[in-house]
Amino acid sequence: MPDQSHAPHVVIVDDKLEMAEMLADGLADHGISAFAVATGKQALARIEAEPVDALVTDLRMPGMDGIELLTAARRAVPDLPVLVMTAYGALETAIESIRRGAYHYLTKPFKLDELVVYLGRALDESRVRREARTLRKSLRDEATKAGIIARSPAMRAALDVLARVAPSDAPVLLMGPTGAGKGLLARYLHAESGRTRGPFVTVNCAALPDPLLESELFGHAKGAFTGATTRRLGLFAEAEGGTMFLDEIGEMAPALQAKLLDVLERRVVRPVGATKETPIDVRIVAATHRDLRRRVAEGLFREDLLYRLDVVPVHVPPLRERREDLPELAAELLAKARARHPTSRVERLSRECLLSMLDYPWPGNVRELAHAVERLVLLGREAEAQFADAALPHAATGDAQAPHFAGPVLPLRELQQRYARWALTELGSNKSRTADRLGIDVKTLAKYLADDTSD
Repeated sequence: MPDQSHAPHVVIVDDKLEMAEMLADGLADHGISAFAVATGKQALARIEAEPVDALVTDLRMPGMDGIELLTAARRAVPDLPVLVMTAYGALETAIESIRRGAYHYLTKPFKLDELVVYLGRALDESRVRREARTLRKSLRDEATKAGIIARSPAMRAALDVLARVAPSDAPVLLMGPTGAGKGLLARYLHAESGRTRGPFVTVNCAALPDPLLESELFGHAKGAFTGATTRRLGLFAEAEGGTMFLDEIGEMAPALQAKLLDVLERRVVRPVGATKETPIDVRIVAATHRDLRRRVAEGLFREDLLYRLDVVPVHVPPLRERREDLPELAAELLAKARARHPTSRVERLSRECLLSMLDYPWPGNVRELAHAVERLVLLGREAEAQFADAALPHAATGDAQAPHFAGPVLPLRELQQRYARWALTELGSNKSRTADRLGIDVKTLAKYLADDTSD
């Protein structure tokens, strides 16, 4: 008999107990631990008392019938797979059980092999769902430990991609606006990878002049240029066995792009002024707020380098696309700011402050939110911070909800079109979200956005 120490546990219920026991014995021969009972109440008690992986139930039973048991069992264990057994004349009831969440129905008489096949499929699907839930929870837990707030669908999607590619050495390109948290995600990717024991080296390609950036990245030999009094290994060498984060890669000069491409293709580095090449083992993570394909079209970025970097592209959403994260982000930033300024009177954000934060466009993204919360802590006069103390440049004065009109008077149709286009841009080109905020459906939004506004 197969080892059942780790076998799935199944409850089988039929008012003809010998039928349930026969099926239970047959499943045992296929490595499935089954427990037979004669009433729906007995089955439900078993399900509520101990872990059960699946339920197989007859439909027509005295007392609690199969439909009632199905409903009660799935209320107790929402994802419990349920298979129902029915006589040929009760097909309508069997179909109703499917509508109520049963996985499959079998018409009596059926062969044991048929039950084994469908039960196996149900158990497999249930296991996949459990693993997916566990993965999502693990993803949220790991992200939280890394300081990443990801309750919004947009941020969860980015983290999901990073979690899946983390074990590989594939290059990752993080694309998103300035201040959105690309550096934090790069660190998260490194921490979740097999290189977590290796170094994480960051270089901002926009912060250094080209000659200095080349020396910083690739190193230089002694005497390679004026002032090179000693040999320098370079950041690629420092990142050996770890991750190199190339921030603002779109600002790199074309000459350096060619050298970087050679490093990526051949996995060797030649320091400035050196005659020998050194093999490297480094994973590349790049980030940019630029549209690199447009830069390619403008002749400012090498197309072949883009293909090398763009193996796994990840969109890092702006704060306006992840407003579900804002309350938790603000609370975390407030706690950190209060720790830095323990004499501040501010203890919490007022409800009006938080609502105003949710309405604010945050063009500077999480970085701007962090600076705003810092100002609230420094300038706040009361325990509850007020939004005005953040002194945000884009915040409306007076009534924050009052619109401001200027310029020529426009026909209402043209005004609708212009406002719809502005709203779409403000909401990250998300048509569903824009339509929802405007109080219209997506088809009406499409009509507003159309160039031809005539009837």
